[in-house]
Amino acid sequence: MNYKRAYTLVELIVAVGLFALIMLLASGAYLMMISLNRHAQGIATGIDNLSFAIETMTRNIRTGTAYSCGQSLGLGNCTGGGSSFTFKNSDDVEVTYTSGTQDGTNGPVGDITQSVAQISAILTDPSVDITGLTFYVDGTSSGDNQQPHVTISISGTVSYAAGKIEPFTIETGATMRGTDL
Repeated sequence: MNYKRAYTLVELIVAVGLFALIMLLASGAYLMMISLNRHAQGIATGIDNLSFAIETMTRNIRTGTAYSCGQSLGLGNCTGGGSSFTFKNSDDVEVTYTSGTQDGTNGPVGDITQSVAQISAILTDPSVDITGLTFYVDGTSSGDNQQPHVTISISGTVSYAAGKIEPFTIETGATMRGTDL
């Protein structure tokens, strides 16, 4: 008798079952990686927007003069921190940075507002909720022999992926380019 060697039904069922189990685990890991990537991209988009706003602020502050902690020029140093910052930009126009509110996807969120010549503009995206904005100003008093310097402290949250949030705290500084000694 000639018997041809072949796979039995039990061997086929076991092979297909193992293949299905391995594919199930692999697709689960793949879907998890896609989800993590979306979350990371959402956070990165919000932080990139915030970085752009901070870079815009520091560039304008560096080239500006007449630093003042508050809504009007001439208030001088604010080593204890203030909620707004006013200065004259390179075009000799008064600019004020302060916190405000705007409509976000889940209701009102805090933002950073720039006011130039009585026209306000929002610098941050609705996915970024600014909960704390503090300006520390030093070196603006006459005869203090210090170059004017502003430290900006920002805290808040970035929302991503259907209402999830990630907290952040950022601090940066800007020193006046021109001499004021």
